[in-house]
Parts: sequence; C-alpha cells; structure tokens
Amino acid sequence: MENKPSPLFADTIIGWYQRHKRALPWRETTDPYLIWLSEVILQQTRVAQGLPYFQRFAEAYPTVQQLAAAPQDEVLRLWQGLGYYSRARNMHHTAQQIVQEHSGVFPSKYEGLLKLRGVGSYTAAAIASFAFREKVAVLDGNVFRVLARVFGLSEDIAAPSSRKVFQQLANELIPAEAPDTFNQAIMEFGAIQCTPVMPDCLFCPLQQSCFAFTHGLVQELPVKSKAKAARQRFFHYLVFAHEGEYYMRKRMSGDIWEGLYDFYLHESDTKALDINRLLKELNEAGIAVHENHLLPPRKEYKHVLSHQKITARFYLVRLDSRLSEEILQEARLAPYSSEKIEALPKPILINSYLKDEKILLNL
Repeated sequence: MENKPSPLFADTIIGWYQRHKRALPWRETTDPYLIWLSEVILQQTRVAQGLPYFQRFAEAYPTVQQLAAAPQDEVLRLWQGLGYYSRARNMHHTAQQIVQEHSGVFPSKYEGLLKLRGVGSYTAAAIASFAFREKVAVLDGNVFRVLARVFGLSEDIAAPSSRKVFQQLANELIPAEAPDTFNQAIMEFGAIQCTPVMPDCLFCPLQQSCFAFTHGLVQELPVKSKAKAARQRFFHYLVFAHEGEYYMRKRMSGDIWEGLYDFYLHESDTKALDINRLLKELNEAGIAVHENHLLPPRKEYKHVLSHQKITARFYLVRLDSRLSEEILQEARLAPYSSEKIEALPKPILINSYLKDEKILLNL
C-alpha cells in the first residue's frame, strides 16, 4: 500500500455521497429484511435491472414470514430473468431458516448474520451496518476498485488471500459514528465516479490523493487475474406436443437451472445433432419418434452464463398419442397447458423460445 489511510478519506467520500447519491428504496429503510432482499437481488445484477425485481418481491412478500411461506416455484418464477438462480433458492431457504430458528427476527450482529445460508461476508456486513449501524466495512467490486486505485493496492482482487489486505484497510477507514453512510458512500462512489472503464477522474474529489491517478495507473488498477475460459455446451431440446399440451420437466440439482423447467434435453459435444444417436436414446426411453416427426429448428439460441456458453436448438415433435405414465416417470416429464407453462419458473433461454414460437405452439 503506497498511500496511508486518512480520516479525510471518509469525510470526502461521505460528502460526495450526500451530493450525488441515487434515490433507492432500500436506502430509505432500516428494515433488515428489505435490506437483505435488496442485497441478494443486487449481487451480480445492475441497479437498473434489479430495482423492478426488488419492488416486485417487496410487494409480493412484504415480510420474511410471507417469503418463507411461499412455494419455491412461485419464488423462482418471480425471479425469472435475473439469472444465478441459486441466489433465489438460498434466499427462500434463508427466509425459512429465519422464521424457524430465529422466530422471524434477523440476527442483529455481523457474526450471527454469517450463520445464515447464502449470507457471505459482504451481505452480512451490509445488513449489519445498514440496519443495525455496526462498524463493519463492506467489500464488493466497487469498494475493491476504489481502494486499489486510491491507495495503490496491487494485490490480485480475484485471489482469496487478497481479501484480508482490503478488509483491513476498509476497517481502518470506516468511521464508528457513520458506518452505514460510509459503506453506502464508497459503493456508490465506485458505481458512479470511480467506474471500471472510464472513471470521471477530472472531477474526482480524491484526484490529488489518488495513487492510480498521480502515477498513471488508473487502467491498471485494480489487478484482477483472468477467469478460466467458458465451457461450451450444445443443447438439443425436443418439445413434445400432444393435443395442446407440452411436456416439460423440473431440472434437478447438480447442474445449472436447478428447480427451473425445460423440455426433454439431448446434449451433445458439437452443434450438429447426431440424429441416429438421438433416436437410439429415445427408443431406449420407450418414446417412439421417427426422424420425420422432428420439426427442424427455425433459429439458434445462445445463452452465456458466468462459466458456460450454451447454444440451443429446439425441435418440435407432434406426438400421435399421449406418453405413458411409465415413460413420463422415467424421463421426468409431465404435460402442461399453455396457462400452466406461463406460471412455471423457466430459464430465460426457454422463455425466449416460447415467446418466439407463441403462434406455432398456440401459447
């Protein structure tokens, strides 16, 4: 660390915040439930995208007890489009944990909050400081960036070992009399002023004391090692249809989109469909399908996750008769009407296909 911590840093950041902060609903409350809800939604989500989701969840489930009592499918359906669905499942489980183990009352201390499922150090610090004004500093991507640039920290922020360095500095900087305001301020400063690609250095109140600015290292800091190359996956979906119903299945644990609904999936190593291999697979499952029954896909769908790139094609299959209960159980499929499909929680990729083929599928 090249620059030494100074009380002026907190004063400057808070002063900037009072002039530039955005009006956001979770900043107008000390309710730990609503603060927690906002933090879960905003993880890996931009504020503009997350705000309507926060408003919908707060309206649908005004209390943690109501969220805990909601069916998981309903929670996942409301979450649809945000991605990272494990956050929604953990959120639902945590709500139940708070109701069952804490009588519906959030722990008021950082250490107690850390014991909740899906609540890591950042979320625990946010709730503890915003709701209970505990002196504990938050560390998110914005805070890492501000601290690295202003104080000249060259530690790799992607390395777990670097967290101690940044946490120690943040804890030194946070004022005991205003931990909530300081945490909000430094995150907002990183989101609006000290942005990743084009920070507004010309009008920055920390310009003269910023190590990165004075040393020409704004684009070099923070240091972050590159993530591993994304895994390529090729999905071939069979949309089995019979008399206005479509066969879907609930995805199991152990892969992406747990708890969401999609169609019969044949995954391959290449974009091209090996029709013989597919027909053999279907025959073994007891599903009688001829190659001529497969309506060719009209377009290709791509979906990018944090570590995966998915290319999907959909083949509509009009069945002559209803699939037997034995086959449905073996393939984990069930028939759904268009109304029921609409209410199911689905990956955005599946939802995109359904919207495109609305007329074709009579949805």
